[in-house]
Amino acid sequence: MTTHHWQPRLAREEDIPALEKLIEASVRQLLSAHYAPDVLEASLESTFGVDQQLIRDGTYFVVEHEGALVACGGWSRRDTLYGWDRHRSKDAPLLDPAKDAARIRAFFVHPDWARKGLGRTMLQTSEDAARAAGFSRVILVGTLAGEQLYAAHGYVVEERFDSVLRDGLLLPVVRMGKGLASVA
Repeated sequence: MTTHHWQPRLAREEDIPALEKLIEASVRQLLSAHYAPDVLEASLESTFGVDQQLIRDGTYFVVEHEGALVACGGWSRRDTLYGWDRHRSKDAPLLDPAKDAARIRAFFVHPDWARKGLGRTMLQTSEDAARAAGFSRVILVGTLAGEQLYAAHGYVVEERFDSVLRDGLLLPVVRMGKGLASVA
């Protein structure tokens, strides 16, 4: 098996169309073992999409392979745990690194590139950036499909709940957290 040394870069506004396609493919294929098709369709309308605030804040990363986006993910210094900007009217307030946890946000891997270390790379990149911004703790709301990745990297389940979608559909998710050790 070939191992890659992935080089994430900051996402740019011109990446948005490719990010939309990447997110849709990831949700439809990688989450289908955990969620019913109607739940996935509803989640694509309201929960899973591009959060342009992350791009504007310079906290969202992508990985390319031969010019195509194969993974995305990031972190936020804003008080939003998940979701995207289609349903938000204004920017979320900034968090205080001295007392708040940074948010790990919006991780998606193209199905053709699953299980090749991209999730781990994006998570490490995001944690390093949050730590550099002064945060000592991170939290996230992940899918059932992502829970194993996060647990393998030290995240602990804090709460399980359902995100309410259209027509009374529910998307079971998990809130997880982790302390960021200082790097000497």
